[in-house]
Amino acid sequence: MSNVAHVLKDKGNPAIYTVKPNSTVLDAIKLMAEKGIGALVVTDDNNKVAGILSERDYTRKIVLMERTSKDTTVSEIMTAKVLTVTTTSTVKDCLKLMTDKHLRHLPVVENEELLGLISIGDLVKTAMDDQKKLIDQLQQYISG
Repeated sequence: MSNVAHVLKDKGNPAIYTVKPNSTVLDAIKLMAEKGIGALVVTDDNNKVAGILSERDYTRKIVLMERTSKDTTVSEIMTAKVLTVTTTSTVKDCLKLMTDKHLRHLPVVENEELLGLISIGDLVKTAMDDQKKLIDQLQQYISG
């Protein structure tokens, strides 16, 4: 089965969108809407992962708590305890982690450096590609 390095390679070289903890939630949501993404990695001044901000954080911690996006900073609503993976993590392990922890995005970090962000959709696509390759190999083996 493929690993996270394969997932990142298949994605090409997409930009990693980040936001600073002191940014307003409104600015972060505008960036997510502009880029058509569901989460931003929150990085500190040294570009180390400090948290993650998702649409789910927004709906649960702004809308439901009757805060305003303009007056709330990212650090007030971000998920600070971020689970990360490395390039050697398997797709299977990532899918299990995401399913068990109800996550949709995982930052990819090596030596404290942010290398990318993978989504559950990225992982499902790779798992399906792996299954197709296996089926093709088995059909070729059977047909000689």
